Amino acid sequence: MPALHPALLHIQAIAFDLDGTLYENDVPIPGAIETVSAVRAAGLSVRFVTNTTSISRRLIAARLQRLGFRLEAEELFCPARAAAAWLQRESASAAFFVPEPALEDFEGVARNLDRPDVVVIGDLESGWTFESMNRAFRLVHDQGARLVGLGRTRYWRGPRGLQLDVGPFLAALEYATGKAAVVFGKPEPAFFAGLVEDLAEPAGRVAMIGDDIMSDVGAAMSAGLLGVLVRTGKFDPRDLDGSFRPDLVIGSIADAVEI
Repeated sequence: MPALHPALLHIQAIAFDLDGTLYENDVPIPGAIETVSAVRAAGLSVRFVTNTTSISRRLIAARLQRLGFRLEAEELFCPARAAAAWLQRESASAAFFVPEPALEDFEGVARNLDRPDVVVIGDLESGWTFESMNRAFRLVHDQGARLVGLGRTRYWRGPRGLQLDVGPFLAALEYATGKAAVVFGKPEPAFFAGLVEDLAEPAGRVAMIGDDIMSDVGAAMSAGLLGVLVRTGKFDPRDLDGSFRPDLVIGSIADAVEI
């Protein structure tokens, strides 16, 4: 029977970051698959957390399944999922500036291209043109729509090298309209509040395990979750010299349990 790390014995749910925590370069980190299975066997709820906004939860889950992880799409928690839940609570219609593969996560949200309550900005990649940016600007500036961003990530490393993410485009719209966006995605508080709500557990009974000292661990701790930092992925020993002190630092995800 697997045994949780002593610091996790009071935890009822664990949220796993993906890249750098569960896998690197599309290869599972040794012990990662077994750790996720062991956490389930211990009776804990599980969520897989990502800032990806270019594809849907279903497609992300399929990728993880190909790597050998056992999960359902409903266990993925991403900015689109958090934003969709918020839009439904607000009974708000939306105009979406997100890639087509990500739209399925907004099922149930009313769409309005002419007079939406909200404009949702995601990682549209090459879909951004002057016309698309200006249309989003007019819906917010002229029509009074609220602005929602699926994260503030500035850039990421894609197949062809570094490329812009959602953050710069969202910042441009905030600057042009003079309106602050409601943002969903790590490290925003609204993202972790949505994660806790999705798990239906008190924040203090949820652990967030990740390799980013700020976006994963520090932000989760600020929201009341237990923050666990792994020494894999983007971890840098200098991370431990900063202002955030993780609740727990482990060598890799495999050290979260004893199998």
